[in-house]
Amino acid sequence: MTIVLKNPAERTRFLKFAVVGLIGAVIDFGVMNLIVALAHAPLVLAGTISFICAVISNFIWNRFWTYPESRTKPLLGQLGQFALVNAAGLLIRLPILKFGEPALGKLLESAPLVSRSIQFISHNGTLALAIGVVMMWNFFVNRYWTYNDIDN
Repeated sequence: MTIVLKNPAERTRFLKFAVVGLIGAVIDFGVMNLIVALAHAPLVLAGTISFICAVISNFIWNRFWTYPESRTKPLLGQLGQFALVNAAGLLIRLPILKFGEPALGKLLESAPLVSRSIQFISHNGTLALAIGVVMMWNFFVNRYWTYNDIDN
């Protein structure tokens, strides 16, 4: 984390990565809520599908905007590395979704909310937590493995 704070180029990359992550989060939340609302799918399934959609978007944005200098690497190899990092991120994310949502739902039961609001807040609150945790993992591992051909 020190290199991000001290190096202006790395700070810029981190901010771009965060913006790309925000775009991915909008896709993630939108697709997850759509799947839950239309298909009544469980959060883990809906959250996995929405995650994959966000990963595809994030790879494209990161390759062409955050790390344009890294386009010297072959596209498929870099996509493979990015996908592996994000697959590990998914493994971090799934337990948060599986166990965090019921815990947050129980916590919200004492609040003066209707059950539909409790479900919406617990789904989205849990997804927000998972996104935050996985974002840190993704940035550092992608920066130093997937995009390791970029000088500081």
